[in-house]
Amino acid sequence: MKKTLQQISALALCGVLAACSPPPTQQTSVISDINYDKDWQFFRSEKVLDLATAQQQTDWENIAIPHTPKIEPLVVNDQFQGDAWYKKTITTEADWKGKQISLKFEAAMNVAEVWLNGEKLTTHVGGYLPFTVNLTEKLLWDAPNELLVRLDNRDNPITGPKPLHDLDFNTYGGIYRHVYLQLDNDLHISDPVAAGKTASGGIFVRYPKVSATEATVSIQTHLINKSPQPKQFRVVQQLVDGEKKIIEQSSEPQTINGNGDIENQIEFTVNNPRLWSPKTPNLYNLVTRVYEGDALVDEQTTRIGIREFKWIEGQLYINGEKTFLRGVNRHQEYPYIGYATSDAADYRDAVKIKSAGFDYVRLSHYPHSLAFMAAADELGLVLLDAILGWQYFSEDPAFQAQIQQTCRDLIRRDRNHASVMAWECSLNESWMTEPFIDSLTTIIQQEYPGALSAGWQEYGYDIYLQARQHRLEHYKMPTKPYVVSEYGDWEYYAMNAGLNQSAWANLLQADRSSRQLLSDGETRLLQQAANIQEAHNDNFNTPAFADGYWVMFDYNRGYAPDLESSGIMSIDRLPKYSYYFYQSQRDPDEFSDKFTSGPMVFIASEWTESSSLNLRIFSNTDEVELQLNGKLIAKQAPDKNANTTNLKHPPFTFVIDKFEAGELKAIAYRAGKAVAEHKVITPNTATGIALTLDTSGKSPQIGVKDTIFVYAQLQDSNGDRVHSNNVSVKFTLTGSAKLVSPVETNTAAGIASALIEIGDSLDNIIVTAEAPNLAPASMTIK
Repeated sequence: MKKTLQQISALALCGVLAACSPPPTQQTSVISDINYDKDWQFFRSEKVLDLATAQQQTDWENIAIPHTPKIEPLVVNDQFQGDAWYKKTITTEADWKGKQISLKFEAAMNVAEVWLNGEKLTTHVGGYLPFTVNLTEKLLWDAPNELLVRLDNRDNPITGPKPLHDLDFNTYGGIYRHVYLQLDNDLHISDPVAAGKTASGGIFVRYPKVSATEATVSIQTHLINKSPQPKQFRVVQQLVDGEKKIIEQSSEPQTINGNGDIENQIEFTVNNPRLWSPKTPNLYNLVTRVYEGDALVDEQTTRIGIREFKWIEGQLYINGEKTFLRGVNRHQEYPYIGYATSDAADYRDAVKIKSAGFDYVRLSHYPHSLAFMAAADELGLVLLDAILGWQYFSEDPAFQAQIQQTCRDLIRRDRNHASVMAWECSLNESWMTEPFIDSLTTIIQQEYPGALSAGWQEYGYDIYLQARQHRLEHYKMPTKPYVVSEYGDWEYYAMNAGLNQSAWANLLQADRSSRQLLSDGETRLLQQAANIQEAHNDNFNTPAFADGYWVMFDYNRGYAPDLESSGIMSIDRLPKYSYYFYQSQRDPDEFSDKFTSGPMVFIASEWTESSSLNLRIFSNTDEVELQLNGKLIAKQAPDKNANTTNLKHPPFTFVIDKFEAGELKAIAYRAGKAVAEHKVITPNTATGIALTLDTSGKSPQIGVKDTIFVYAQLQDSNGDRVHSNNVSVKFTLTGSAKLVSPVETNTAAGIASALIEIGDSLDNIIVTAEAPNLAPASMTIK
């Protein structure tokens, strides 16, 4: 008798295939999904190559997934566009006999063609969502199989958006998310995207009733039978909270036709559920098991959060509690590697966003990774999930069909995530015809009845997204739930010039803009924070239930030879002063061991002779006391002025008579009790370097392709921070890791950043940083 997949342990699969799956993201088959990221080969070509020419190529490079076709410079002036070819040898195993075998790509940029043993199997258009290739009838069992993938990331009028030279972000390339080999029995749970069925495919979880005392969980499971013979089966759903089984319910036996498919429905009630919200991101594991007779033939675990999003008179209620969502927009790119981030890197981004005081993220302007979405579920970040779109619309039926299919696939991929609030099936800042908008909102209702749509045009959508720069000249009271989708950048950069970037690119003085690099100095970083404070305060004068600052991290733009620097963190994930403004807006009573929380205080100054004597301090407490060299300057309440009227926690401004070198110390008080403090010390000349590893809630991951930052901070002989720019720091590495960033990078505000790639082991990984006339520093990565 052949073993079932249940009888093949995960450990055995790792041994057979020399590849173990990373921790599940949101919905992963615990039996049949095998990580297939290793042992690929790659080459790139700016020319369009045919299959025969690619097969004759001799300079293939050994690589692992996620992968980008080219390590780009920090500022990307000419992103690679062309052919990216990938090759992998698939050797079949005896245990695969009798299984349905397919290969799933989480994403590949942008048009993918796949061949096996010279036979073309599929073409997939679109670079942000998954696609699956069935290999079952195509694999050779007595010889190695050659898999070839060609990716074309050139400008494409069918997928949009604008051509890269006019685009405000980069789209990069490569197989930049995971690849999985899927082994299934003939009777199995379908893939939600590959199934291609409306409001179906895979596992679909909904919550018809939600309250603190009782919740209804409705589970729809789509099954496929690849055998020509009918099969009798039953489905068992088990809800697990940590290690505790809450509910187990089995369906009645059903029969599925040969070569057929069927829906299974199970609904149960959870008493006193632990509900999901930004403050309490409680998650359950839903374990779905499929039995044919007594044999377990499939099993999947879906991480779910029981919650209700409801709008009453335009305001958001989460589980019955009125909630304002303070949020931010995110581009997913990393320096040098573009989109090819590790799951751990995406998790670290989510931790930084939550630590900054945000509870909401608009996924701008395309589908982000499953790893980031899983992190949002875990940390309590509400998401606005978006299709690709930016300032590009076409009447071409092929373009419109592609966008419509993208909307369907997005919902099918992401519908079970607790964090998803609504679906932005809208082409951002692109004027769309009403029939086209109608088609997209209809698709949302078809795929997820009762779900809400969101779009930047007020017509047709359930939620109206309006950027502040548009509102300043074109605002009228919205008649539906309303989000300030973007604010704080463009209106200060271009005097509300609108969308014509090329014409208005240099209109405003740099020192008035919110686009400030970390290296631009104290005065400009304080201006960015002032702009943000003014705009965020003003957003509360609208009926918005959420707002989203533009943007979390600095990023590259296809059309401009510089970084878009309105991020509250630099492109290498270092905080600017504005990061701490947002952090001060979080409730001090909110605590978590997964991100920075609780009472905080931060002095926005380097405290040098050129520093402002109007000292700005961010805190979420009642009072702040400021000391200079142990002497009391003042103890005072938050500011009160026109730009603080709507803020929960305005900044504190202290006026100091004259500069005196030394230690500034801020002590924050709640109800008369000291609860937080922060110190800034006037630096002396730099004499050395201190190294830190940016773990942000996730330590370096081995066995997968993880990327992580190392920061080299200049310091003086007392160990105090020095803020000098443009000091060249040289990084060297030993052990099972490699340097992704250049060997030498310059400091920004006293910090040089290195991006390193972790290998299969942490053995003997030592990072060394050195700079002229400074004592070098070394750190062992553990």
